[in-house]
Amino acid sequence: MRIDRLIEMEEYILSEGNVPLENLANHFMVSVNTVRRDVNELIKRGRIRKVYGGVSAITENDTDTAPVPLQVRSVKNSTAKNIIGRLAADMVSDGETIFLDSGTTVACMVPYLAEKSNVTLITHSLNVMYEAAKYPTLNIIALGGYYNHATNSYSGISTLDPLSAISADAAFIAATGVSLEKGLTHTTYFEAETKKKVVACSDKIILCADDSKFDRASTLSFYQFNDLYAVVTNREPEKKYLDAISYNNIKLVCP
Repeated sequence: MRIDRLIEMEEYILSEGNVPLENLANHFMVSVNTVRRDVNELIKRGRIRKVYGGVSAITENDTDTAPVPLQVRSVKNSTAKNIIGRLAADMVSDGETIFLDSGTTVACMVPYLAEKSNVTLITHSLNVMYEAAKYPTLNIIALGGYYNHATNSYSGISTLDPLSAISADAAFIAATGVSLEKGLTHTTYFEAETKKKVVACSDKIILCADDSKFDRASTLSFYQFNDLYAVVTNREPEKKYLDAISYNNIKLVCP
């Protein structure tokens, strides 16, 4: 059915990044004209765009002033994100209370945290709430507020006020961009404000970011790189980051 093909085609484009129309036709065993009609329908959803000779997933590199749709972020670098999720979860001990922010990388921690005992998650991320609800072993403190479709999370006064009374053993934070000059950055104002409030709730701020986020800076800075407790990533970063990590006694966790 066409609806099934559209879903599969969209996921394929998001995972590949850039795909010629002819490749789509061969992959889905349809004509190029059929692919063109399907692509026109997919473009309306706002996750892909036309490029010369094919289509491309809309990614963070296309704009640093607007958030990338959750569906794009979830698919992008999924293998690296799962590696980071497992490594980050290994840093959590039984009985701890931790904060998980709205980053798709951070959400990958949840299945591994479920293997532990009496771990409590504090989050404003609907994605994290949904995943954590699958595991009766996890305790969940959900922060409400104004729902943001782009980040699949809650923000605003209703989100920020409860954070003042919460203390976490560690906060696991994602970022749109990571640089030594601007630190940890994000594209969305309310999300950046939430992250600022979160990092004040814990002495251990742990960055979870794959290697594509380094040496990039988005619009809004919310935390300095040198103040991190730990960096969890899928690949050893370049020398300037290793030097900063060593100088500031930051823990580096990577395969």
